[in-house]
Amino acid sequence: MTAPDAAGSISAPAGATRLEPVALDPATRVAIVAAEYHTDIVQPLVDGAVAECLERGVTDIVVVPVPGAFEVGLAALYCAESDFDAVVVLACVIRGDTPHFEYVSGEAARGVTDAGMATGVPMGFGVLTVETHQQAVDRIGGSEGHKGREAAAAALGLLAAVRAL
Repeated sequence: MTAPDAAGSISAPAGATRLEPVALDPATRVAIVAAEYHTDIVQPLVDGAVAECLERGVTDIVVVPVPGAFEVGLAALYCAESDFDAVVVLACVIRGDTPHFEYVSGEAARGVTDAGMATGVPMGFGVLTVETHQQAVDRIGGSEGHKGREAAAAALGLLAAVRAL
């Protein structure tokens, strides 16, 4: 049995039609915005996102390093406005003893959402917001999957869907 939040496939019931995503063009350009804070976690996220893109036939991939998670939203906006077809955003925010965690993680999410809504460019959100370093490790290929791969898959899946519309 799969976990309640596991990826799957949606079918169209009788009376409805399922929109089938289009195949991605080999010239698809993907930006991977990566925070250079907690690089022991973010680098494997980047590696997984690149691997996912390559496995899906996307070879025009640019990694855009930024200082931290707070900066990913603006970088995603600039990438979306610079002829990238999709943007994958990767960072790691680990809770500490101050409310800094809430501000940084909330603004990272808002910035990426705003960038996608303002430009119409699909965004893959791979910003880990965790309580402990071990929880982050579990999300880079451990017991909780690989969130870098999942963020890239989400961005490319949305791109294929919107191109079919």
